[in-house]
Amino acid sequence: MDPLSDVLSLLKPRSYRSGGFDVGGDLAIKFPKHAGIKCYAVVSGQCWLSVEGLPDAVRLTTGDCFLLPRGLPFSLATDLTLTPVDFLTFLSTRPNGSITSHGGGGSCFLVGGHFVLSGSHADILLGVLPPIVHIRKESDKAAMRWSLERMMQELREPQPGGFLIAQQLATMMLVQALRLHIAEGQRGGVGWLFALADKQMNAAITSMHDDPAHRWTLQKLAERAGMSRSIFALKFKATVGISPMEYLTRWRMLLAGDKLTNSDDPISIIALSLGYESESAFSKAFRRAMGCSPRQHRRGQNLVSPSYSEAERAQSNQLAPIAV
Repeated sequence: MDPLSDVLSLLKPRSYRSGGFDVGGDLAIKFPKHAGIKCYAVVSGQCWLSVEGLPDAVRLTTGDCFLLPRGLPFSLATDLTLTPVDFLTFLSTRPNGSITSHGGGGSCFLVGGHFVLSGSHADILLGVLPPIVHIRKESDKAAMRWSLERMMQELREPQPGGFLIAQQLATMMLVQALRLHIAEGQRGGVGWLFALADKQMNAAITSMHDDPAHRWTLQKLAERAGMSRSIFALKFKATVGISPMEYLTRWRMLLAGDKLTNSDDPISIIALSLGYESESAFSKAFRRAMGCSPRQHRRGQNLVSPSYSEAERAQSNQLAPIAV
């Protein structure tokens, strides 16, 4: 798999709610803090998105798509002067996978999904994303159009298996939105997600993901990237935020944590599968990265998750939406 697919598979995103709401007239709805990622798209009409902590509301128009990965409370309004009503007042009777209509609909129609990351260490993805990822360029909206139209059809014209199709379409929207966000890396973003937009860095990261047990050296990774060792090391650190060897160790430990949680393989076998010749060396590396021993992690006593880089942390703490 490619690195983004690897990470999403490790985090196991599952859509536990998908659907839409069609608003007629003026309305403002307030949503509470949430876990996971919310992904919505405006099928028709326009509205305003306000996220707690951000100074300005974001205007959404037909075709716009947005991700809310940080779980902050937010409001959607057709008129910013209105006092928002609690979302339960509006959506409490809505079955999962359906459309709720208010005031006859016609002013603003949104569809989307809510994804919970059921794997551990969600911060490796959420930590490099801003509070809002807003996709509004016409070329990018065109790339989302097919998924939008199919979801709208499935929700408005229920058919057998329609709920599952709507969930898969919501997943497609999530991945597509992340792809478009990755393209922002070409404009100076820092973090592993942004680095995937750079062909040289992508080649190195993909190599580590394809064969994490390989005895990678800085020289071998530089060769995969088609660069000299010194220039590669500098560019990787500047683009990803950590060194190549730090990235490799962190990825190995995330894989190890998943295997410890979801398999009965002995620790010695897990260590060997990730390139460690001894269980002792693996356990030391695991404790440094995860804050607990492999056995403690297997028993559910993991103390901390691998932190993302300081550069990634600084970028994620900038409370400003990213427009794609």
